[in-house]
Amino acid sequence: MPDAVDHLDEVASLVDSLTGLGLEPILVGGMAMVIIGSRRVTRDFDFVIPQPGERLQRLVEILYDRGLELAARMNRAGDVTATIDNPRVAVTRLRLDAPASAYFLNPETGLRIDLLFDFPLPAAELAKGARRTKVRSRALRVASETDLLRLKRMARDQRSAPGDAEDVAFLESRRRRRPK
Repeated sequence: MPDAVDHLDEVASLVDSLTGLGLEPILVGGMAMVIIGSRRVTRDFDFVIPQPGERLQRLVEILYDRGLELAARMNRAGDVTATIDNPRVAVTRLRLDAPASAYFLNPETGLRIDLLFDFPLPAAELAKGARRTKVRSRALRVASETDLLRLKRMARDQRSAPGDAEDVAFLESRRRRRPK
């Protein structure tokens, strides 16, 4: 299965489409950590976006046009085990469930996009500190290190996953090394 970074052009194109829809994604999570220098291994891209509201159907169409399907089931390890292959059913499910986040997987390529709808922090708040970062000539808006640390501390406190604690330690170490 390809490394998540191998999907960068596809992800950047998706980000451009979502930005055009008025849902400018802010990269958070493991891939944001990789971009700022962590040796973390990740397989997905996590984006915080505003609640899509009336743009939900178009959002789902954009994702499905790129081969991404809404995750219907996940195992204990967090891997997607089943998807919804019909975009209309996905829109209905998202409207009924009104989740704080939704996971999309391209079953053929393994690309996974996790969308967090103003969760756990509002997208507008994260956008204030986010910076446009070039990765392999593609620009993504990445949450600030301060916001990443806030998010990672929340995740660590809620999930107690070892990766979250390592991310917090990495970010705190960077903060201590920074000149004052």
